[in-house]
Amino acid sequence: MPGRQVTKTVDSTAFDRRNADWYFDKLVQVLVFIGGISAIIFVVGIFVFITKEGLGFILDRFDFHEFFTSPYWYPADEDDPEYGILALIAGTASVTGLAMLVAIPFSLGAAIYVAEFASGKTREALKVLVELLAAIPSVVWGFIGLSIMNPLIIKLFDVPVGLNVLNAGIILGLMAAPIMTSIAEDALKAVPDRYREAAEAMGATRWQVIYKTVLPAAKNGLLGAVLLGVGRGFGETMAVLMATGHSINIPHSVFDSVRALTATIAAELGETAVGSDHYQVLFTIGIFLFIITFIINLTADLIVRGVRKG
Repeated sequence: MPGRQVTKTVDSTAFDRRNADWYFDKLVQVLVFIGGISAIIFVVGIFVFITKEGLGFILDRFDFHEFFTSPYWYPADEDDPEYGILALIAGTASVTGLAMLVAIPFSLGAAIYVAEFASGKTREALKVLVELLAAIPSVVWGFIGLSIMNPLIIKLFDVPVGLNVLNAGIILGLMAAPIMTSIAEDALKAVPDRYREAAEAMGATRWQVIYKTVLPAAKNGLLGAVLLGVGRGFGETMAVLMATGHSINIPHSVFDSVRALTATIAAELGETAVGSDHYQVLFTIGIFLFIITFIINLTADLIVRGVRKG
């Protein structure tokens, strides 16, 4: 009888422990679900807020032809306000395009070296360094463009102003390179080793294996990395605001000062009356930016997911 009592006590303790573990697992599941769904709720909430603030202008004053094809941006003019964003789109596109020309060779080269050549501590150190570069705040990059790149461009190219497309493109390219490197390196590592082994068995050199086997197999992932870089460049604000010169122009060379869409919102929103046409048109630009960046990031995410599943 005493032995049976001990057995019952042990069974009861184990049952209580299993009960506690079950409740703890359920609690963790609920917290993870809330964390995951909150991201979706926040994105939807941001889009609803931006749309609500810009809807008045879209319904009453929006002119598709003027908005997208006119280079004249004078929304604060009381007599004849003009709401053309063509020059702002051209400024954003020119800076982002040059940034990709800078970032793609650097990020692709770094990804190939880390994934295919580096090993051991060298690989780990380089990956940490890439992550540290991605963590540098954009305002610091903007300060570098303003205080270092500006006088350097003036001196090297003998131009009156160093705050231009070239300055912003280089800074933005260096900002986008770390995230592009990380995604590209993941895409290269996802290529099965049997592809490399088969190519080497046929007598291919190390570079031939990379150029003719690894890169073609990872092309979708590399495209996803480039699209994520484009999304980062298209949505960047502070660095572009500080490095472009913030002048409304359709650029004809890399030495022209421009103004980006994001920089326009950041610079003008604090000076406008809430509810005015100027205020609402800035939110309309925000809707346009949100849609473009959402499409770019969604496309890149779908491509990367497809690579991982493959």
